[in-house]
Amino acid sequence: MRERSAGDTTDDSTEAGAGNASGPAAGQRTQRVLRGLRRASGLLRWTSLRLRLVVVFGLVALTAAVSASGIAYWLNRNTVLERTQNAVLNDFRKSLEDSTRSLPLRPRCAELQDAARQMAAGPQDYAVLLIGTDREGKACAATTNKNLLTLDSVPLSLRTAVDEVRPVDESNRYAHHLYWQRKEVGDAPFLVAGAKVIGGGPTGYMMKSLATERQDLNSLAWSLGIATALALVGSALLAQAAATTVLRPVQRLGHAARQLGEGRLDTRLRVTGTDELADLSRTFNRTAERLEHRVEELSGREAASRRFVADMSHELRTPLTAITAVSEVLEEEADSLDPMIAPAVQLVVSETRRLNDLVENLMEVTRFDAGTARLVLDDVDVADQVTACVDARAWLDAVELDADRGIVARLDPRRLDVILANLIGNALKHGGSPVRVSVHTEEVPGDGAGGTAVTGGPAAPHAPGGPEAGTEQEGPERSGEEPDAGPGGGELVIRVRDHGPGIPEEVLPHVFDRFYKASASRPRSEGSGLGLSIALENAHIHGGEITAANLPEGGAVFTLRLPMDATPLTDGDRRDRGTARAADEGTEDGR
Repeated sequence: MRERSAGDTTDDSTEAGAGNASGPAAGQRTQRVLRGLRRASGLLRWTSLRLRLVVVFGLVALTAAVSASGIAYWLNRNTVLERTQNAVLNDFRKSLEDSTRSLPLRPRCAELQDAARQMAAGPQDYAVLLIGTDREGKACAATTNKNLLTLDSVPLSLRTAVDEVRPVDESNRYAHHLYWQRKEVGDAPFLVAGAKVIGGGPTGYMMKSLATERQDLNSLAWSLGIATALALVGSALLAQAAATTVLRPVQRLGHAARQLGEGRLDTRLRVTGTDELADLSRTFNRTAERLEHRVEELSGREAASRRFVADMSHELRTPLTAITAVSEVLEEEADSLDPMIAPAVQLVVSETRRLNDLVENLMEVTRFDAGTARLVLDDVDVADQVTACVDARAWLDAVELDADRGIVARLDPRRLDVILANLIGNALKHGGSPVRVSVHTEEVPGDGAGGTAVTGGPAAPHAPGGPEAGTEQEGPERSGEEPDAGPGGGELVIRVRDHGPGIPEEVLPHVFDRFYKASASRPRSEGSGLGLSIALENAHIHGGEITAANLPEGGAVFTLRLPMDATPLTDGDRRDRGTARAADEGTEDGR
């Protein structure tokens, strides 16, 4: 008898059929899993590098562990099943040969039953079914377990293979062979085998339970699963350690870069090691050192430039005082001078005044650049302040004022006068009459009493060829509520509007630049080009803003926004000066 598998594919086909039956549900589950993985991968791109390293390490370890566990399980499964199967089949073949050798050609049913019991009593503990024909020609089936092994419980494919007579030749020496296959009865796996005695005799079948082997394989699967989980946890811990080692220098570098961006140019990294991260740290230190030297050099040049302008302005004041006095005398005697000399005298007088204004403006700009400009606050009736500014400069006939009495703000009156004079004078000089000045207050959301508000767009600069201006649409001429009579919360809004041609669009971004000339063909103008720049600086020191824009109906509008009470700014200045003074004293004591 030759051992062959005659239906080993039966179990496989059965399992495949079961898988096909559940195919649609499994496909839906797979699609849901894939969609979840895609969403997770999309989120992963926005997570930290540490988490990505841990996930990648975990996936690699999981893949390797699952692959190794699967291969180990498959190899052990085949080894266990083949060892058990070979032992059972060899024992069944030998027992069938030994038990049927002493039987007659046509044994009685009792003899077949005794032979079946004798075969089942072996060490392999399997059930036996013997089928034969007695002397009277009646079929007889002897089984050791009627509930488990009967002719009907033997798969048809196995019975067909056992009963088949194969031609005997050089490649096949036996007409019948031993066949086997695996099947499940309920939830328990069994090995079923059958063979026919050659030369006439009974046909034998046996059924061996593989529950013990399944239990061993399940234990192996659990062990491999635990090993896989431990490998995953170990890889996550290893990834965490590796990420910490790699990311700690990167985090230090990021922190140092933030400090450098905040102006702490003395920031340096402690360098250890010789790897790529150490080289990156050294590069950062070299870059920070060069940047610090460059900034110190530029700061020194800027300070020197400010000192030069300040010194030059101061030095010019003494000769200018004498020249101004002489020009005033010449102006008083202009009527008695020769008509040929009078125009020259008038030119000297006007240019002297212009030079005097330029020096004063330069000194004011120098104070702003040096940070020495301070507010001297007082309660100011804004309407009276605007009227006084216009009256002092003889602009009453060309300016319309829309302002109620009683709008009182706590500001620096001298600096407010400078702002108003520059804005109104610029509108009269470069715009068109009439010039309208409106004053009102606006509430600032979330602003409490005494708070300050800074609003408006980016500063825009001086344009001698056209109005000097900034960027904001003209708002309502009057707020819906009457302002309180006294400084408090909210904003003071002053708008200066002219009826001229407006500001060219290419000029608007530069209206507040120092010495900006809108037209290269008009390099000289009556102004110095510093008026609007000084006005903007005076607004900023109040915590306010100036913007400018063109109106749809024509003309330009400048909008000045100031807090109703600038006291918090002066308090902050006093605290800053006190802190700086204490720091300087502490430094000197430390020396």
